[in-house]
Amino acid sequence: MADIGVVGLGTMGAALALNIAENGFSVAVHNRTSAKIQDLLDRAGSLASRLVAAETPEDLIAALTPPRMVILMVPAGAAVDQVVATLVPLLDPGDTIVDGGNADFNDTRRRGADLAEKGLHFVGMGVSGGEEGARHGPSIMVGGPADSYARLQPVVEAIAARYEGVPCAAWLGPDGAGHFVKTVHNGIEYADMQLIAEIWGLLRDGAGHGPAQAAEVFAGWRDGPLESYLIDVAVAVLSATDTATGRPAVEVIRDSAGQKGTGRWTVIEALKLGQSASAIEAAVAARAWSSMIAARGAGARRFGAPGGGGAPDPADLADALLAARIVAYGQGFGLLAAASDHFDWSLDLPRIAEIWRAGCIIRSVLLNDIATAARDGLPEGLLILAPAFADRLEATVPALRRVVAAAVAQGLPVPAMTAALAYFDTMRQDRGTADLIQAQRDFFGAHGFDRIDGRPDRHGPWAQEGGAGRLGQD
Repeated sequence: MADIGVVGLGTMGAALALNIAENGFSVAVHNRTSAKIQDLLDRAGSLASRLVAAETPEDLIAALTPPRMVILMVPAGAAVDQVVATLVPLLDPGDTIVDGGNADFNDTRRRGADLAEKGLHFVGMGVSGGEEGARHGPSIMVGGPADSYARLQPVVEAIAARYEGVPCAAWLGPDGAGHFVKTVHNGIEYADMQLIAEIWGLLRDGAGHGPAQAAEVFAGWRDGPLESYLIDVAVAVLSATDTATGRPAVEVIRDSAGQKGTGRWTVIEALKLGQSASAIEAAVAARAWSSMIAARGAGARRFGAPGGGGAPDPADLADALLAARIVAYGQGFGLLAAASDHFDWSLDLPRIAEIWRAGCIIRSVLLNDIATAARDGLPEGLLILAPAFADRLEATVPALRRVVAAAVAQGLPVPAMTAALAYFDTMRQDRGTADLIQAQRDFFGAHGFDRIDGRPDRHGPWAQEGGAGRLGQD
């Protein structure tokens, strides 16, 4: 009998199944097309003895030791509902279905409530780290009933990445908490990737650097405060050569970025919660703009290509990237805090930062300081006001300002850096400009406003003068 089942043997599912088997558990594996089952067995090597091939859902359930645990590694959305509908009649009360895909946390909450009525457990498990992480140690974010995690915990902690010996995995809260945290992780990932791409654009289109020269710039940042997996990836990509043409690999890639939805979900949920994660929003928008290749070509022909005015000093670029990265991470953690309050999840923000330190895509040296700052308490709930980060921003924002100004002067787009700078400047402005917005809303819609002197008057003097009706009159 197998300890756990895995349904869906695509890239991530197959890698996760092998990881589980390598850590001493027997795994029943099933896929809609049986060819993938055989393919997994063929490449499992010595681990094949711990894999049980299940040609049908009935075979899968029969192979599992009760109470059963089944991990789904299928595409988010309708496919999950279809597999769940197939499995539910075969399961007994107390059995657990674990969704290990990039699911919308709203779907996870719905599925959890539906299955609870049938006496079944449903767990949403975010898995970060790509194929390599799934195979050798991902960061794992779990949400669902706490008692459901008790049986899953030994498997999760065995297969997770480790940071200084501690598993980068945790139960984070009920229902959709795990998938929500994974979604925000991916939103931060969008922002981080976009910021790095904007630096590449400044080096390429501003200073005329080729990929190899730009790789040297990024490589110089590997051992400082920008140390991170994504910086390592940038160096590797910019240093690579296309085997078919002999050209730098990045130069033969169509510049139209794909997305699977998690960045967009992050933005949607931020807006629902009244939290504008602007750096993430800018990154999502930039991916959408990137797909408009024909339109961008027409724009280049009509208005001329930007750039050519040189790039800022690499030290300024490094400081600008650090400042913008702090803002992006801070916005992500602010969204996590808002969701925790709204859904009564009691998310452990320091622990989330800790489980992101290894295995996941956004792992970086910055997360150690974020964990410490969150544990000490964030002033007004803002990472940028935590003493260590406030000091860093004070030192690096001037460079961010110079870099954004230089990019704007050349017409080079840096939407995520611009959004990060605008957020920072807004949060340091004691009195902004929303007073005029409130006045206008009251003028045309009688929405009212709060006064700074505490008086009860809720409307401006224009209300007595007829408001909008007086416009255009003598």
